[in-house]
Amino acid sequence: MDRRELAGFLRSRRERITPADVGLPAGPRRRTPGLRREEVAQLAFISTEYYTRLEQARGPHPSREVLVQLARALRLSDAERDHLHHLAGTPPGPLPGPSREVRQSIVDLLDRLPEAASLVLSATYEVIAWNDLAAALMEDFSALPRRDRNLIRRAFLGPHRNGRPLYGVSDADEFVRTSAQHLRAAAARYPGDPEVTGLVDELLAGSEEFARIWAAHDVTARPTLCKTFHHPLVGPVSVNCDILDIADRDQRVVIYTATPGSPSEQALRLLSVVGTQRLDVPG
Repeated sequence: MDRRELAGFLRSRRERITPADVGLPAGPRRRTPGLRREEVAQLAFISTEYYTRLEQARGPHPSREVLVQLARALRLSDAERDHLHHLAGTPPGPLPGPSREVRQSIVDLLDRLPEAASLVLSATYEVIAWNDLAAALMEDFSALPRRDRNLIRRAFLGPHRNGRPLYGVSDADEFVRTSAQHLRAAAARYPGDPEVTGLVDELLAGSEEFARIWAAHDVTARPTLCKTFHHPLVGPVSVNCDILDIADRDQRVVIYTATPGSPSEQALRLLSVVGTQRLDVPG
């Protein structure tokens, strides 16, 4: 265990995170760059005294569980997580759970695609980044609590407006089957992650359709090349669907584009102007 290097690494990672990044108020008298030590300790479910000793290079050897909690609290990338474990003298084990950290270059890419509705999905189909047009086409994800941004949970458990599929998509049956198959594969990659196992248990208990698909043990799925959204304001919007895999984060970039010159292209242009301001119009 390299206590001095571990202390410096923890301090550097703590100072780069703002309170807003983890849903904490900044407060009027914040002098410390990034998070305070007690805030990191709270997020990692350890005592402030214990965390302080780690940053002062006089702490005990942290357990694997503590390292996993610190990696999550400090929003470490996979490479940073592995580095943390090596500094602590504990080789990293299997990935603790699907990454929710989106590279800034990917966020910038979404913003540079103003004519394409684009979003990033985690390994469990949680929407973790999106551009303005995706919010206008689907919904304002920023207004939703985190659990409601999970498209698998929403597709199987609702709520569904007027009994229609989520976002009125034309490929609803294919989507639920594909997403369940992808979730089974993700559950095998992250066998110890409580969020993954909790999501599976919730879906098994709440959806007979999910339980039936899950029982088939299928893990392969045919990609969707096109689909139609039935939008409450502009009506049907048919789009091509392209998916880019981010292998090192186990994430997917989903890009929806309309055929040039089509009515759907005009509908997307209208949505880019209107935005999310009228998504409460009944469907």
